[in-house]
Amino acid sequence: MTDQATLDAIGKAVKSNDVVLFMKGTPTFPQCGFSSVVVQVLDYLGVEYVSTNVLEDQAVREGIKVYSEWPTIPQLYVKGEFVGGCDIVKEMFESGELRDFLKEKGIELEEA
Repeated sequence: MTDQATLDAIGKAVKSNDVVLFMKGTPTFPQCGFSSVVVQVLDYLGVEYVSTNVLEDQAVREGIKVYSEWPTIPQLYVKGEFVGGCDIVKEMFESGELRDFLKEKGIELEEA
């Protein structure tokens, strides 16, 4: 069972940053292929984001799944809204939908 303090900390991170990625590892050293793909997409688009390495804290690793009601990691949030995991982010990027979504949310892009 995830404690309320963990859920509150996750909620604060999601709501106080424009773009948040909960991932395994760090942007410079992803610890799973799925996290790596999302980092590559965000970096390609030039999006500034905050990341949380769920491998550093088991409570956060389990808590983020409860918070989002989504069973897998990575998880991307934009302006407090859950966007999805690797497959969804990748599909949105490939279709151009992610770029449009980010612009609609007021996120600056500096595409490579």
